[in-house]
Amino acid sequence: MSIVNFIHPPEFKESTKDKKIERPPLPKKVKLLLSQHIGAPSEPVVKVGDIVQTGTLIAKSKGFISSNLHSSISGKITLIDGNISIESDGQDSKAFSDSGKNISNLSRGEIISLIKDAGIVGLGGAGFPTHVKLGPPIGKKIDTLVINGAECEPFLTCDHRLMLEKSREIVQGIYLLTKVLGVKDVIIGIEENKMDAIESFGSALFRGEDAGCRLRIKKLKTRYPQGGEKQLIKTLLNREVPSLGLPLDIGCVVHNVHTVFSIYEAVYFGKPLYERVVTVTGNLLKEPKNLLVKIGTPIKDLLEFCGLDFKKDIHKIIMGGPMTGIAQCDIDAPIVKTTSGILVLDKRFKIGQELDCIRCSKCIEACPAGLMPCMIAIGAKNNRFDIIDSYDPLDCIECGSCGYVCPSNIPLVQFIKLAKSNTQKAKK
Repeated sequence: MSIVNFIHPPEFKESTKDKKIERPPLPKKVKLLLSQHIGAPSEPVVKVGDIVQTGTLIAKSKGFISSNLHSSISGKITLIDGNISIESDGQDSKAFSDSGKNISNLSRGEIISLIKDAGIVGLGGAGFPTHVKLGPPIGKKIDTLVINGAECEPFLTCDHRLMLEKSREIVQGIYLLTKVLGVKDVIIGIEENKMDAIESFGSALFRGEDAGCRLRIKKLKTRYPQGGEKQLIKTLLNREVPSLGLPLDIGCVVHNVHTVFSIYEAVYFGKPLYERVVTVTGNLLKEPKNLLVKIGTPIKDLLEFCGLDFKKDIHKIIMGGPMTGIAQCDIDAPIVKTTSGILVLDKRFKIGQELDCIRCSKCIEACPAGLMPCMIAIGAKNNRFDIIDSYDPLDCIECGSCGYVCPSNIPLVQFIKLAKSNTQKAKK
């Protein structure tokens, strides 16, 4: 894989970057999907009618790449239908003691077990179970831990606010990871449009303990999709992850700042991952916010809390950011562990009519993975999946850069996803 280019879409972060993290009202009900991560769905360990508390284990990981699931509210299990629905009792009583504990004597294995038990997955992307990432195969030597604070996606500021408000806790989480991985080099990558976060981390490091490792903060140019782990590694270390490879193949592990904060809470306080910070934003909201949201909360609850007038001419509601997010057809859909944002757009953001490819090569120039998106899309469009494999569709990170620069408004990412799906089926 070679890095070709980055793009510079408008940031649109002004409406929430200075908004402190708030708690919305407790949801009356939540719906917890059993598949909140890459890998096998979790398996229910409760039944309809059971009373649960906030943080109660309700589904266990099933298989090597899987993750535990916990109740995000206290109340009664009302439905299990591939997902688990819970009706709130309004108390939010916790199933764990959140008083801090002495963790100095914990072994590497004990820390990984606490992370696994807490159901922590990567909160900056696809949701890979974190405990798996912390146990590299025998023979894979990790020398560098990279902490991803880039948050390059337009509109989103949840990581930015977390870095400002919880920098000390994130640093403590980093020290835990260095103990688990046995690394001496740590680099925190933060884009230069978040200078206050860089300063906050600098202060946290100055006040923090000496963990016996070299921890550096690297100011990055603001560009997209620098938050992709392969792109971030290339920028920070000038190392390239091989095609279909992983960062551990070149001695790196990458963790998002929100993931690291969740690790801190799990190890120090025994808190499972049942809530996360979500940016709720868009030009149709009266008051965009950064919210600490219970997993399973309906999107509608958050939109109402932020003052959306549902009578307005809404073009699209997106879970995630504008580049990598998924448009929603149901506002009762629940927040999941990997939800970083809810974005409401009006028709000013409507994409024009799709036209024929004019072979301009802009998508090739913009692709951070060095692919030929236009050729993959042409193959998928014409059901020529027999030739697509030669264009390495599985190396696509689905960042949306190609579609953003395409003058013909071709939905290139959608075609590439189709190509990837067929390629993966053919390889099984």
